[in-house]
Amino acid sequence: MSLTRSQLQRATTTLPWTRDFRHLLPVPKHLAERSSFYDPIAKAVRARDRIKYWNVVPGDQIRVRGDARGTIHEVLSINKFTNRVYLRGSVIDGNQNKMPVNRSVHYSKCQIYLGDMEHKAMKEGEQGKLVPTFARRVVVRDICWRPDLHRWDWKRLAAAITPNDSRGKKSSIPIDWPEVEPRDLPKTNPLLDTPAEAVREITYKAPMFPLPRKTRKKDASWLEPEDAYIKTLFNPSPVPYDESRPIELFVGKELANPHGRAKKQARWQNAQRRKVSLLKAFVNKELLHLGGRSVRDAKAEAAFKYRQKLEADRKAEKKRRWLTKDRLAKIARNVKRKERKVAKQKEKLNQLVLPNAPNQFIPGKTSKRS
Repeated sequence: MSLTRSQLQRATTTLPWTRDFRHLLPVPKHLAERSSFYDPIAKAVRARDRIKYWNVVPGDQIRVRGDARGTIHEVLSINKFTNRVYLRGSVIDGNQNKMPVNRSVHYSKCQIYLGDMEHKAMKEGEQGKLVPTFARRVVVRDICWRPDLHRWDWKRLAAAITPNDSRGKKSSIPIDWPEVEPRDLPKTNPLLDTPAEAVREITYKAPMFPLPRKTRKKDASWLEPEDAYIKTLFNPSPVPYDESRPIELFVGKELANPHGRAKKQARWQNAQRRKVSLLKAFVNKELLHLGGRSVRDAKAEAAFKYRQKLEADRKAEKKRRWLTKDRLAKIARNVKRKERKVAKQKEKLNQLVLPNAPNQFIPGKTSKRS
């Protein structure tokens, strides 16, 4: 499966779990291009440089390699397409007046904080002390798919730590995954909740409309009162009704979604039936008046006229769809502007006055030679 632009733009995640390995797929160049200035920038490193099993995930405490102060940061989010780790903002230089600044570092610069561990004294007479310990190298074990959780799961172990443990332990230290904080849902207030009796009470009453005389003897269906209600909208005087009653059931045709699969299929089937009936009508009309032609020639001419009719209907429908409300308004404005322009030109010509000058000829009058 190929990637989409939305998946690339929303690659940054705050979840520590790996549900799939789609971040290893190659990214086409057209997905990274921006169609406008307002589109977000989508970046991605080469597919061979991306990390498959992410061990630095949101919620971990890490230290940045090369940081002389050894500040411990919390991972806020990660981007598996760019191998960037975003850290939660911290106050710079202890100045509380400045806003916390979020920064991002490369995955290779992160060392997971394992806690304060007791290290053996290097010199005689000294006691062991607690030292902040970090994982210098992390390995992955027991990779498996968890169907119950719908994600990949594995164990991450610290194969090498810093500072080095002088006791020379060769066993790896397991690193626990961070716990995802549950959503903080608002507490319910029984005083503000609707009582169960009020919820179960049926308060809807369907409106009753008088049916036509032809359908009074038959069983009433939803179609008949709906048509009756629609008629009252255009001619309310002969069919009175109570406006206070609900009318939701009688506008189903207007409020129903026309883009459902079943309705599309029904429209397509109706169109096919109309085409078949139209072809039969053309054939029957030509067979009634052969005019010396054979039946085969008459059917061929009926098929030709049928195709001409379909083409004319297609062009008419295309023109109808093209003439939208905005285009009709624009055409009306242009026509009005042209008419106003022509009227101004006529008015200017009617009010035109020429000064008296020799060699002038006034139309409609005969010049007398002296």
